[in-house]
Amino acid sequence: MRIISGQYKGRRITAPKKLPVRPTTDMAKEALFNILNNHYYFDEVSVLDLFSGTGSISYEFASRGTTEITAVDENYSCVKFITETAKSFEMPIQPIKSDVFSYLEKAKTSSTLIFADPPYAFTLKQFSKIPELIFKNELLEPEGLLIVEHSKLTDLSSLPQYSYSKHYGGNVFSFFEHAIER
Repeated sequence: MRIISGQYKGRRITAPKKLPVRPTTDMAKEALFNILNNHYYFDEVSVLDLFSGTGSISYEFASRGTTEITAVDENYSCVKFITETAKSFEMPIQPIKSDVFSYLEKAKTSSTLIFADPPYAFTLKQFSKIPELIFKNELLEPEGLLIVEHSKLTDLSSLPQYSYSKHYGGNVFSFFEHAIER
């Protein structure tokens, strides 16, 4: 995997092959950050990276100047890899080993951007629990976005707080936000 832009642009990070992950493709990652770049100054946001895996999304935010990044994954090897990589690059990433749903139940801090990349095999009920917990526990700031990555075979448009989706090959990013008062 490589970092697309920012201070560490072009740097390659090689994750151990044994990690149980499916990293976001470079094409999809670049498209996502182009969208976010039009709405946010990366040095002014806080980020929560759920199901963080290799930490690819967290590294991208750190490279672009984000200083408040929390990466949550339940796999010890993933958390260890993120910890070591963040330390070697001196990136401000706080890795947390936890089941994401348990973390969302107990978290007290809100974030501007929340990125979730759960297993593509999740059921709609499992996917729906992510925005449900985030909005119920007020973990997303008022002007923030929740982005859930999933397969093109999954449709999250029926979930509350859903705003829109963007498709990139077999990957889809579904965006959720607070309801806009009219």
